[in-house]
Amino acid sequence: MTAPAERSPETRAIHARKRSGNVPLPAPIHQAATFALESSAQGARYARETAPERFYTRWGNPTTRELEEALAGLEGGEAGLVTASGMGAISAAVIATMGGSGHVVAQRALYAATTELFDRVLPPFGCSVSYFEPAKPETLDRAFRSDTKLVLVETPANPTLEITDLAAVCAAARRRGVPVLCDNTFATPLNQSPLAFGCTGVLHSLTKYVGGHSDATGGAAVGPRSWIDKVWFTYKILGASPSPHEAWLLLRGLKTLGVRVARHNENAQRLAEFLERHPKVARVHYPGLKTFPQHALAARQMRGFGGMLSFELAGGHEAAARFCESVDLATLAVSLGGVETLVQHPASMTHGVLSDEERARGGVGPGLVRASVGIETFEDLRRDFEQALERA
Repeated sequence: MTAPAERSPETRAIHARKRSGNVPLPAPIHQAATFALESSAQGARYARETAPERFYTRWGNPTTRELEEALAGLEGGEAGLVTASGMGAISAAVIATMGGSGHVVAQRALYAATTELFDRVLPPFGCSVSYFEPAKPETLDRAFRSDTKLVLVETPANPTLEITDLAAVCAAARRRGVPVLCDNTFATPLNQSPLAFGCTGVLHSLTKYVGGHSDATGGAAVGPRSWIDKVWFTYKILGASPSPHEAWLLLRGLKTLGVRVARHNENAQRLAEFLERHPKVARVHYPGLKTFPQHALAARQMRGFGGMLSFELAGGHEAAARFCESVDLATLAVSLGGVETLVQHPASMTHGVLSDEERARGGVGPGLVRASVGIETFEDLRRDFEQALERA
């Protein structure tokens, strides 16, 4: 009999917890805000514990705990923490890791809300940030300061798919005793394992690929138990806990992650190759393309190249907007990672809240279109993108 650690990630996503005896095969939904206690002494003990799962659902919940253990197993971490959203996980993790004011080193291209956290929310509390370019290692060394308390990376990056060399970043941070957090949402635990490269913690928006059906919102942090305990305390105070029903939906989505990611990878690769040949497309950003500047790094660091791609239209903002409004099978919508293909215009939508300078720093141009490639039949997707490009 194979040990759980020897099984493939796809199998572990399905069999996160062994069922024995006459129990429900799916995880039950513990739809409870609070739990009956056997005694005052038990209540007093739980009140002093870290993340008790049968005390008060803002602190923990059995359904949520099952999801946390499954994610920790997939990412190779000691423990996990599930939050109400991806930004709930990022915010709690960043605040807990920094322990207050200080300096952050972050890559230049980030999810817009993460940029807002660093540029708008945290500075009044004494936080500052320096950005580096993953393709230029010398900018990373220059970004560190004596008061640097955290490095945060996101690879592949949203929406440019820029790749950060995790081993190199972790080595540079380790020499200075600085922890590294990696947002692994675009890659998923099946395509990339940041902890294996030396990252302190991994962050996810579970709303995306783990949920997979655009019907549940959640986030997660995975890493050493001592670090997760620190993040849990901050999360508990911020009130970033998920509902048990959302956790159950995400746990159900996790079981099909393997087959979905395989199809996402395949469709995105073929669609990127099609777009690269199209005369109206100026440039395609997809790590699986041999013409992608960081293809060799992506191939070394990732097991699959993911379902996200972006491309630039020669016609700029007007052409990009017209393309997004012309798709028929795909849907014009924000978010990503669901079974259906979504397209959106980052400069005016997800990254529209940023300044011109912030968008330029992250490589978000006016003609950029981001596509979350779903699991539809590829030929149907190709035809849809072809007719939308004709209108653009």
